[in-house]
Amino acid sequence: MSPRRPLFVSGALLGLSALLLGLSGCSSGSSGGPTGPPSYTLTAGALNPGSVTAGNASTSTITVTPANGYTGSVTVSCSMISGGTPAPSCSFSTSPVIISGASSGTSTLTVSTSSGTPGGQYTITVSGSDAKSLAPSNGSQALSLTTAAVIQHIVVIFQENRTPDNLFQDPVLIKNGADIAQSGVNSAHQTITLSPIDLGTAGANPQNYDLSHAHAAFVSMYDGGKMDGANLIPCSPAANCPPNAHPNPQYMYVNPADVQPYFAMAEQYAFADRMFQTNEGPSFPAHQFIISGTSAPAATSNLFAAENMSGGSTAGCIATAGTTVKLIDPLGAESSSQYPCFEHTTLTDLLNGKGVTWRYYAPSAGSIWTAPDAIEHICQQQTVNGTLTCTGPDWVGNVIIPQTQVLVDIANGQLPQVSWIIPNGLSSDHALSNDGSGPSWVASIVNSIGNSPYWANTAIIITWDDWGGWYDHVAPKVVNDGVSWGSGYVYGFRVPLIVVSPYAKAAYISHTTHDFGSILKFIETTYDLPSLGYADGPADDLSDCFNRTQAPLSFHAIAAPLEAAHFINDKRAPTDPDDE
Repeated sequence: MSPRRPLFVSGALLGLSALLLGLSGCSSGSSGGPTGPPSYTLTAGALNPGSVTAGNASTSTITVTPANGYTGSVTVSCSMISGGTPAPSCSFSTSPVIISGASSGTSTLTVSTSSGTPGGQYTITVSGSDAKSLAPSNGSQALSLTTAAVIQHIVVIFQENRTPDNLFQDPVLIKNGADIAQSGVNSAHQTITLSPIDLGTAGANPQNYDLSHAHAAFVSMYDGGKMDGANLIPCSPAANCPPNAHPNPQYMYVNPADVQPYFAMAEQYAFADRMFQTNEGPSFPAHQFIISGTSAPAATSNLFAAENMSGGSTAGCIATAGTTVKLIDPLGAESSSQYPCFEHTTLTDLLNGKGVTWRYYAPSAGSIWTAPDAIEHICQQQTVNGTLTCTGPDWVGNVIIPQTQVLVDIANGQLPQVSWIIPNGLSSDHALSNDGSGPSWVASIVNSIGNSPYWANTAIIITWDDWGGWYDHVAPKVVNDGVSWGSGYVYGFRVPLIVVSPYAKAAYISHTTHDFGSILKFIETTYDLPSLGYADGPADDLSDCFNRTQAPLSFHAIAAPLEAAHFINDKRAPTDPDDE
């Protein structure tokens, strides 16, 4: 009989079950133990702030977390920074990070930029390595930082007497949306197609004529906003004007072949088709506005110098006795006049107060284009060897004659933080007196900067001082309420504006309204200066023309017929047209 056999089998099965349960228990117990070799992970919090202006810093918390009982010291570092040069630098509050137990360790990463750090996007790669050269199990960590570049040098190049319709008949700009007209309307409501004219008109050129750009000429062309009175602007000399020649002398555009350097700059960088001269008149007051934001005779005056000199050929505080300039009142009436020497704050005073270096490069003293000679505290006129002469320290130290010295200063690494650059008559683009070298003159300055270390942090502002009597189709916003600042004399007609910089928006057409006050405000904003309270007050600051967080644009030389050496070696006497 075998009744116990099943019991034997059952016992065996029970023993097997117990064995299996024991094995299962061993497996279950291993879940809380080591699953691999000791290691650590590295994490990096986002940089805060994620965007900085060059010269500032951003921080991130770096965390080292142990695994599988890891202990040791982990050295953290920035193994790579990609972007511009000079790149930001890294530092850590703690390195190495010591891990002696189960807790994580941290270090604060500081990413510092210098004032020369280029704008753009930077990738900072954070790595770790312990004493055994063990890297974190999750690899290196990448962080992103956006840097806005700092403009350290501003160069204002002030040419003469052109409008966008006259000077920039550029098919590329027009295709890209620049508001340039090829025809205009006259006072008889006739449409006049603009005709070509040479830029260089000095000498015996039959196109050698000039147009009035006095305040009365502004009023005629503006015609209450209809912009149909350009044909009423006087032309001289008579031999080259109607009825003897050129039936529509005001309705002309410069032959594009003559101004290719200007086109090249405008096409590559930023061009503004809503830049207006601040004043409604000619060069003398326009040059006062570009350095002061006003042509008022005194800080509290509601009058403006409105015209060029009369009664003498020398301007400013060294003008001959009997020289006067007409003043315009808030209702637009030229009801008084005075000697052309003024006293009020200029932008140069604000620069001095902040310790910002500046120079005003000009062909000669006593010119209507040399704005500082009409500011008494800059000029400090005295009679020297029988001649009235500017002798003030700002004049002696910062007004640089001749203007070509700027090319030498750039080459020698002596460019100041702010520069105004005034041409002589031959290179000015001024009708009746220029020889066509203006585009080369401007290109020589741009090329000198572009091929130097200054390119990395410079903004070059190129504009023209007044409309010169040439037709333009865009009506300015005139202030004529008798109360507001500038009433009776702002704003004038369009003038071209080109912004050249590694941080200018590339191939950009600005439709934002600008005026000379915008240039002053740009300088004030860049160097953290107070406002003058004149044209700069209501103006924008040209910010739409820039992108300081873009990777800097590479410089490409501007082709031009004449190079810097031509102007440096030109020893001819300066030519400053009487300009009216």
